[in-house]
Amino acid sequence: MRTMGQLGNDLYTGKTSFPFVGRRRLWFIIAAILVIGSALVPLFRPVQLSIEFTGGSQFTVSGLTAPDQTLASEAVESVVPDATTRVTTVGDSAVRVQTDQMSNAETLEVSSALADAYEVSTAEVTASFIGPSWGADVTRQSLWGLAIFLALTFLILALYFRTWKMSVAAMVGVVDVLIITVGIYALCGFEISPAAVIGFLTILSYSLYDTTVVFDKVRENTRDDGEISGRTFGESVNLAVNQTLIRSINTTVVAVLPVGAILFIGAIWLGARTLSDISLSIFVGTIVAAYSTLFVAAPLYSLMRESEPALKERDARVRESRERAGVPA
Repeated sequence: MRTMGQLGNDLYTGKTSFPFVGRRRLWFIIAAILVIGSALVPLFRPVQLSIEFTGGSQFTVSGLTAPDQTLASEAVESVVPDATTRVTTVGDSAVRVQTDQMSNAETLEVSSALADAYEVSTAEVTASFIGPSWGADVTRQSLWGLAIFLALTFLILALYFRTWKMSVAAMVGVVDVLIITVGIYALCGFEISPAAVIGFLTILSYSLYDTTVVFDKVRENTRDDGEISGRTFGESVNLAVNQTLIRSINTTVVAVLPVGAILFIGAIWLGARTLSDISLSIFVGTIVAAYSTLFVAAPLYSLMRESEPALKERDARVRESRERAGVPA
């Protein structure tokens, strides 16, 4: 059995090769299914937005020995029966309660009811509210931030690689990562909070980093890739992806392990729910980003370039040379 080092060497020399470009039709179909499925998730399980986006009231009860979430829900319902309530545990001694926006009188009554339910003084209950206009501003600024991020990324990549086609392929990969990550996030029932948005932007940055490393190798393989290489353009791109495959896997594993520890041990096992939103978005997004670079961005770039007349002619000459030499295609 080959070791990881031997496999990496075989991938780099081309002795072993996975058909990332050769079977791109299959990868594109799988990618389309994942994107469409993720886009349809909100139709069956609506995306939940946190109070920072929707506006509302928030109560925090501190100094608890047993933070029972049921007590908080019952306390709020005793004052406002039809209130929408979200209760989360903060650490091991506090509970955070988020509701629809309440009047001053209702806020005082809910604070008192929470103090009575948990048998603490009213000083241990803090109340605050976020108006709908502020929530709308947060939403608008988040969307503007994402749009500016994507626009600047497209421009910088186009200048760096000196071709807009690499930039387009990279951006398609980024959008693929964003849609699938948000879809999985919504499917898990997590609400989108500012921390989750930070997580989304983080994994977009990671996706671009991974794609840039792979595309750098693609550019190196294809920059002076004439007939002397004996490879078509698609084969050179596929070789570059295989040459960076082990690096992509190692980087992804190293990135996923600590985030997975935060998500599964900290958030799920120990109950530190305040970390769940950002850790889930980064955990899922990192894995999807690695997949997108290998199976979407690189094969798409090859497809976009192979139709260029100069490359078509050169690839045809490479194939003719193989036929004359009796080399199988």
